[in-house]
Amino acid sequence: MRRALPLAVLLLGALLPPLALPSPSPVLAQPATPKKPAVRSDAPSPKPEEDEKNQPVTVDADQMESMQKEGLVIFTGNVVARQNNSVQYADRTEVYLDAKGDKVVRTVSLGNVRIITKDCRIGTAGRAEYYDAEQRVVLIGNARVWRDDNMATGDRITIFLAEDRSVVEGGRQGRVKAIFYPKSQDGQKPVRPAVSGPFPCG
Repeated sequence: MRRALPLAVLLLGALLPPLALPSPSPVLAQPATPKKPAVRSDAPSPKPEEDEKNQPVTVDADQMESMQKEGLVIFTGNVVARQNNSVQYADRTEVYLDAKGDKVVRTVSLGNVRIITKDCRIGTAGRAEYYDAEQRVVLIGNARVWRDDNMATGDRITIFLAEDRSVVEGGRQGRVKAIFYPKSQDGQKPVRPAVSGPFPCG
């Protein structure tokens, strides 16, 4: 829905009188002609989540195999997928398209999976599943996520890209574990995990 103007702004516009330019003669100035109200557009402004979903997904790899009937594209070898400043690395990525074949529905990545979100969350896992409609990434198998200097590990971690939210679940590999580092007084930060590749985060 279109966001309405704040009530204070509407009241302020209604209470302030129109300004009149000073008249060159000593006669009292004529009242200014009131302006017509501006035409408001009824077109709804796009929501941030919708704008992020409309961003293109670009994939680089050593090899690509397209299966149009199945709506599937398979990338293998040093796969790098990017969308809206989020980056994902893997050995193999399967891209599933919609019925028309012009929009990504979900992706499944396998082998040496590493992700970097636009808000600088870094994650690793054996498998990653990305769902475009929900802007959601699921890391499966020895999943780890770093945020600033803090870390969480589990069997399954779900990252909601459009929100500042993650869900960590335990499993066969053990319980959920989280490590939070207090900020040191000397300003030095603990060493972050070594993850290769160009990132949008400094």
